Amino acid sequence: MWDDAFPSFLIGLREGLEGGLIVSILVATLVRAGAKSRLPQVWTGVLAAIAVAMSFGAVLTFTAASLSATAQEAFGGTLSVIAVAFVTAMVFWMRRSARSLSGEIKEKVTGALAMGSGMLIVTSFLAVGREGLETALFLWTTARAAGESVGPMIGAGIGLVIAAGLCWGLYRRVLKINLTKFFTATGAVLIVIAAGVLGYGLRDLQEGGVLPGKTAFAFDLGQSIDPNAWYTTLVQGVFNLMPAMTWLQVIGYAAYLVIVMTLFVRGIRATAKPAPAQRVAEAKADKPAVAKAAAVDAAADQAVEAAEEKVVVEKDGTAAEASAEGPADGTDASEPVTGTGTESESKSGSESESPADAEPVAAPAGGGRKRPAWLLPVAVVAVPAVVAGGIVAFGKSKPAGAPTIAVSEKECGKGFTAPKPGRQTFQMQNTGDKTSEVYLVDPATNAVYGEIEGLAPGTTRDLVATIAGGSYAWRCVPTGGKAVTSAAVRVSGGGGTKAVVPVSEENLAGPLRAYKQYVDQGLATLTGQTQKLSDDLAGGDLDSARTDWLTAHRTYSSLGAAYGTFEDFDKKINGRVDGLPGGVHDKDFAGFHRIEYGLWHGASADELSGPAQQLHDDVVGLRKAFPTQDFDPGDLPLRTHEILENTLQFELTGDTDQGSGSNLATADANLTGTRELLDVLRPLIAKREPQLLTSIESDIARMQKLLDDAHHDGTWTPVEKLDATARQRLNGITGQLLEHLAPVPDLLEIRKSA
Repeated sequence: MWDDAFPSFLIGLREGLEGGLIVSILVATLVRAGAKSRLPQVWTGVLAAIAVAMSFGAVLTFTAASLSATAQEAFGGTLSVIAVAFVTAMVFWMRRSARSLSGEIKEKVTGALAMGSGMLIVTSFLAVGREGLETALFLWTTARAAGESVGPMIGAGIGLVIAAGLCWGLYRRVLKINLTKFFTATGAVLIVIAAGVLGYGLRDLQEGGVLPGKTAFAFDLGQSIDPNAWYTTLVQGVFNLMPAMTWLQVIGYAAYLVIVMTLFVRGIRATAKPAPAQRVAEAKADKPAVAKAAAVDAAADQAVEAAEEKVVVEKDGTAAEASAEGPADGTDASEPVTGTGTESESKSGSESESPADAEPVAAPAGGGRKRPAWLLPVAVVAVPAVVAGGIVAFGKSKPAGAPTIAVSEKECGKGFTAPKPGRQTFQMQNTGDKTSEVYLVDPATNAVYGEIEGLAPGTTRDLVATIAGGSYAWRCVPTGGKAVTSAAVRVSGGGGTKAVVPVSEENLAGPLRAYKQYVDQGLATLTGQTQKLSDDLAGGDLDSARTDWLTAHRTYSSLGAAYGTFEDFDKKINGRVDGLPGGVHDKDFAGFHRIEYGLWHGASADELSGPAQQLHDDVVGLRKAFPTQDFDPGDLPLRTHEILENTLQFELTGDTDQGSGSNLATADANLTGTRELLDVLRPLIAKREPQLLTSIESDIARMQKLLDDAHHDGTWTPVEKLDATARQRLNGITGQLLEHLAPVPDLLEIRKSA
C-alpha cells in the first residue's frame, strides 16, 4: 500500500503547494489593497475549484466502472496518456512562468476588484481550478495503475496536508523554503513517474485493442524475480515498471524519459545563469521593493515573497532574487530559514506609497435584500456535485424499455418477461445482501448467453445479450450460497445466437487426471535421463554429456503446462540467467542452463559434475513432490496459450540460448507439450467450438513442418542462423497459432452456472 502511496504523495505535495501559493498571493493582494472584506469571495472560488475537481474524479470513477473490460482498458489508457501530458505541461509551465506568476495574479485580482465580487470568485476559481483538475486526473490514473485506491488516496492526503502546512508557515513567516530547488527536484521525479504511467497507459491501450503488439514482449522477468518481494512491489508502485513489458511500453517509456528529461535539464541550466547585466538590473529593482515591503502587513508580505521565491537563482553558492519584490527582512530568500516566528520591521519615512496602499479599495455597497452568506458557498459545491451526478446517471441510464431484473437468493429473475428477438440490454440489480454471479442461460442445456461476475449488493449493471428463438432463464449464484434459477420464458422467431456451454470443475477433472499422469510419466523418464547426464560427466565423457543434455532438456520442456505447479523446483531445474547479479557466473545460476553454458564454453567435466548431480537431485525431489502439489483445473485451459507464448518470447528470439543453439529443439518440445494438452481437452473444445479446433490443428501442423525443416541428421539449426524468410514464417505461424489458442481459456473457463 505504501509503495503505491508515494507517487500520489508527491503529486499532492507539489500541486497542493502550487495551489496554496496561488491562494496566498490572492489573499496577500487583497490585504495590501485594504479589501479584507472580500476574502470570503476568494475562498468561495477556491471551494468551487475543489468541488469541481472532486466531481471530475467521481465522473471518471463511475463512468469507467460502467464500461466493459475491454472498454475500461482503452478508457484508462487514454486518460493515462492525457494525465502524462498534463503533468509534463505542469512541470514545464512552473519553470517557465514562475518569474511572472505573482505579478500576473496580482494584476488579475486588481482588475477583479474593480469589476465586482463575481469576477473575484471567477479569478480565484480559475487560478486554483487547473491545479485541482490535474490532481484529480493524475490520482485517478495512479490509483488505477496500483489496482487499489487506499494507498494512493492516503499518499495524496498526506501530501496535501503537508502542502497546506508549508503554505501556512510561509504566509505567517514561520519558515522559508528554497522553492526553486523544491520544484526542480519534484519536477525531475515527476517526469520519471510520468514515464511509468505512460508505459502503463500504453499497455492498457494494447489490452483494449487500440494499439498493436499486445504479445510482443521486450522482456519477461516473471521467473527470475519474486513478484511479491518488497523491492519488486516498490518498483512497481513508484515507477510502474512491470516484470514483463512489451516493446511498445519500453520504447514509449525510454523515449519520453530521455526527451522530456533532457529538455527539462536544459531549461534549468538556461535559467540558472542570468547575464551579469540582468543580475545588476534585478539588484537595483530589489532596493525600492524591499523598502516598500517593510511597510505592509507582515503576514501578507510573506505570502507574496513565498510565491516569488520560485524564481530564486543560485550561482557559485550565492543567490539572487529574481522577482519584482524581495523579502521584507532583506535576507537571502534562497536560504531555508526555520523558527523565525516574529520579526521587527520599521517603515521608511521617505517611502512613497503605491495607489493600492494609499487608497484601499472598498467593497461596493449592496442594494436590495441581502443574500444569506451561506448561499453562494453551498451553491458552488452543490452545482458541480449535481452536474457530476447527472453525468454519471446519464452515462448509466438504461435504454428505453430495458427491464430491471432482480438478482438475489430469493428474487432471482424477478421482473423478467419474454424479451423480443435481437440485441437486448437488461438492467441487473442485486437486491440481496451477497455479491453474486448472474448468468442468462438456456435451462435445458445450461448454455450461457451472457454473464456478470461479482455484482455487489445494491448495485446495478448492464448485461447485453443477443436473443433468438429458444428458452431463457436467469441463474444467480451468490457468494457462499447455492445457485438459484428463475422460471424460464420462451422466445419465438429470430435468427440464431451463439452461446457458451459452461464448464465445471467436474468437467475438467478427467482431463486433469490424464494430464497429471502424462507429467508423472515424463518426470520418471526425466529422472533416468538426468542420471545418465550426471554419469557422463562423472566419467569425463563431454560429447555424450552434450547429447544427453539435449535429450533431458527436451523432455523437461515438453511438460510446460505443469510449470505453475512446480513452484521453486522450476527455478532450480530450468532457471534463466536474467536477473542474477553475477550473470552466468552467479552462484545461484543452476540447472539445465548452467550445465549448457559449461558444456559449450569449455568447462571441464569435473567442473560440471557438481551442477549435474544437483540437477538430478532436484528432478528426483520434483518427482516425489508432484503428486502432492496443487494443480488447479482452471490452469489447463490457460496453459494451452501460455506455453507457446513463452516459446515466441524466449525460444524464437534466442534469449535462453547459452551456447548449444538448441532453441528450436526446445520450441519443438514446447509444441509437443501443447499438443498433449490439447489432446486431453479435445472433447470439451470440440463440443463447444469444433471449427476452432480445426484451425488450431492446421496451425500446429504448419509450425511442426517449419521446425522439422530446421532439424537435420540429429542437429538443429540455431535461431540466429535461420534465413530471414524462414524465421519470419516461423514467427508468423506461431503468432497465428497463438491467436487461435487465445479463445480456449475463456471457452473452458470454470463457470458457477454449470
